[in-house]
Amino acid sequence: MSFSEDEIERYARHLVLSEVGGPGQQRLKAARVGLIGLGGVGAPAALYLAAAGVGTLRLIDDDQVALSNLQRQIVFDSADIGRAKVVAGAETLAALNPHVGLEPRPERLTGSNAAALIEGCDVIIDGTDDFATRFCVNAACVAHGVPLVSGALGRWSGQVGVFQGRPCYRCMVPDSPPDAETCSRVGVIGALAGVVGAMAALEAIKLIAAAGQPLSGRLLLYDGLAGTARTVRVAPDPACPVCAQDQAKA
Repeated sequence: MSFSEDEIERYARHLVLSEVGGPGQQRLKAARVGLIGLGGVGAPAALYLAAAGVGTLRLIDDDQVALSNLQRQIVFDSADIGRAKVVAGAETLAALNPHVGLEPRPERLTGSNAAALIEGCDVIIDGTDDFATRFCVNAACVAHGVPLVSGALGRWSGQVGVFQGRPCYRCMVPDSPPDAETCSRVGVIGALAGVVGAMAALEAIKLIAAAGQPLSGRLLLYDGLAGTARTVRVAPDPACPVCAQDQAKA
């Protein structure tokens, strides 16, 4: 896979990185990343993935841009209010990097369409804020062997993890927490979305380019108010209803 002169200059800082170089950049160009949710996590992640030269981005979201989104969802601007997020976001990403293919999917991911929506993707980034959707994404990724990068945030803290087979996201969160917080209810500092979204994009890039050590089976916890971060391991759940059954079938 060759690069145009524009691409060579555009990705020059990647091409001189020993961990990426030409082979890694070629893998990025050949890859397709699915973003579930173009919100606080997905919006900045999409910008960095497009800038990095990921060949195809599949944008999956059924929502429209609202004024309150603009505090943190930086792929949109004021003129986009009321427009479909995947359409407005695709225009911004195309303007940033015309070499990136864009696949807008104005749908809400559910158990019935999850497999079709992630088909053909090399990595999935889940930035949704409800556990029902997260569980559907996780189950589909486990069933089809697609690495999952999960990002979440609220108030002043966020987390990013990578799940490939076992342990899966459901090992970490067996059931929907009864007191789950959402950004609309408890608030979120806008710049935190950039931190978590960028980390999610970085993990996807590492997975595709085979660079470094991804957060596989680990969760990075970031406290923006205290300015601290720590990483914890996620243990496989022997009774996990998703990956334990998948392993038993294998």
